Amino acid sequence: MFKGVEADQAMNSDRQTPPRAFIFTFGCQMNEYDSDRMARILAERGFESTRDLKRADLIVLNTCSIREKAVQKVMSFLGRLRPLKEDRPSLIIVVTGCVAQQEGEKLLKQAPYLDLVLGTHALHRLPELLDWIMTDRRPVCHTDFEYHLPPPPPLTSGDVRVRAYLTVMQGCDNFCAYCVVPYVRGREISRPPEEILTEARDLVAHGVREIILLGQNVNSYGRGLEPPVTFADLLTRAADLPGLKRIRFTTSHPKDLSPGLISAMAELGPVCEHVHLPVQSGSSRILKAMSRGYTRADYLDRVEALRRACPDVALTTDIIVGFPGETEADFQESLDLVSRVRFDGMFSFKYSDRPITRAARFEPKVDETVKSRRLAELQALQKSITLELNQALIGQRVQVLVEGRGKRYPDQLTSRTRGNKVVNFNGPDELIGCLAYPLIVQAWPNSLVGLLPDAESDPAPRKAGRPSS
Repeated sequence: MFKGVEADQAMNSDRQTPPRAFIFTFGCQMNEYDSDRMARILAERGFESTRDLKRADLIVLNTCSIREKAVQKVMSFLGRLRPLKEDRPSLIIVVTGCVAQQEGEKLLKQAPYLDLVLGTHALHRLPELLDWIMTDRRPVCHTDFEYHLPPPPPLTSGDVRVRAYLTVMQGCDNFCAYCVVPYVRGREISRPPEEILTEARDLVAHGVREIILLGQNVNSYGRGLEPPVTFADLLTRAADLPGLKRIRFTTSHPKDLSPGLISAMAELGPVCEHVHLPVQSGSSRILKAMSRGYTRADYLDRVEALRRACPDVALTTDIIVGFPGETEADFQESLDLVSRVRFDGMFSFKYSDRPITRAARFEPKVDETVKSRRLAELQALQKSITLELNQALIGQRVQVLVEGRGKRYPDQLTSRTRGNKVVNFNGPDELIGCLAYPLIVQAWPNSLVGLLPDAESDPAPRKAGRPSS
C-alpha cells in the first residue's frame, strides 16, 4: 500500500476493503499494453480493478493524442470526473499517455482537480508518485524521457487470456511531417531480446497462445542493441517458444520492410500471414511532403515482394485524406492504389493539425467538406473490397484460434484466422485457446460466420506449406 500513516488513513478510512482502481484506455494497442502494465503495478500495491467509476479510489486515463478528435475525447472524459472529485476529495485522478506527455503542466491548469500527469516514459514511477501525492497533497507532473523500458511485473494466476500484447520497443526516429509520436513517445529504444522472450514465456505459461509484438516501427527493432539483433532474429527466437501457437506484429514502416523480415514471415510457422503496412497516401508527391521516405512505386514493390513470398498474406493499411496541399488528382492516386493492392482492411482518417508537427504549418489546408467527401469515398471503396475478399472465403475451411465467447453474441465463440479475420461460430468452451477449422458459410464486411464440422470429419485441408487465412 501507500507509504505514510496519512496516506493509509486517507485511502482506507471507514472501510476494510482494498482500494479500487479504474483504468480507461484511449488509442492504440501500445496504450492497451501500458494499461495492462499499470494494472499489474497497482495490483502489487494492493489495488483491485473496478469498472465502476463511482466506486473507484483511483482513476487513470491512459490517453492518445495522434489526432485532434482523440484529444477531444480525453478532455471530455476528464471534464466528467470533476463532480466525482468534488464529492470525494480523496479520489486520485491521473492522466497518462500521449496527451499527458504532450500537454504536461497545461493539464493541471486546465483541470485543477487533476492529481497526476504522468508521461509515456514514467509508468513505472506510478507507485512512488502516488505515495508523494498522498503524503504531500499537491498535484504532480512528471514528463521526463527516461530511455529505459523496465519489464512489467509478472502475471498473476488471474491473468488468463488467449492473446496478449507485448511491447518490444518504444519511440520513433522517422519524424513524419504530420505525426506527434517522436515528440510524445521519444526516440527509438529497443528492449533486449532475452527480456522480451522472458515476458513471452510468462504469457504462454498463463495460457496465452497468440502474442502481438508492438512498436511504433517494429521493422527497425534492434538498432543500438549490443550484440546487434534484427526484428527477423527476434521473430526466429520467439517462434521456438513451446506452447506459442501464433505471433503477430505491428506496426511496420514500409521503408524498413526488409527481405529478411519477409523471409521470416514465409518460413516461420507461428508467424501469421498478416502485415499492417501503413501507406498513408497513394501519391508520391504527398508521400514526399509527409516525409515518409518511400514513393508509391516503392510501396507497390514491397507489396509484390510480400505476396511473392507469402501468397496468402493479408494486408491492412492506414490512409490519411486531406493532407495539406492534397489535390483531387493526389486523392485519385490513393483510390487507384487501394484498388490495385486490394487491402483486407484499412484505418482511414481526415488529416488534422497536431501541435509541434511540421505539417501544422503547411498550406494550403484542404476544406473540411472536401476531406469528409474524400473519406466517405475511400471508405466505401475499401468496404466493397473487404466484403469481396471475405465472400471469397465462403465454402472454405480455415484455421482459427478460438479466443472466447463473443461480446455481442455470447452464445457463439469468436476466433481469428491467420490473416486476422474474425470468425464467429457455435461451439463448446473447450475450444477456447485451441485451433479449430470451421467452414465459412457467411461473410460480412467486418466478420465471417463459420460452421464447425462434425468431430469425426477430416481436419481442414492444408495447402502445401502453411495453413491458409
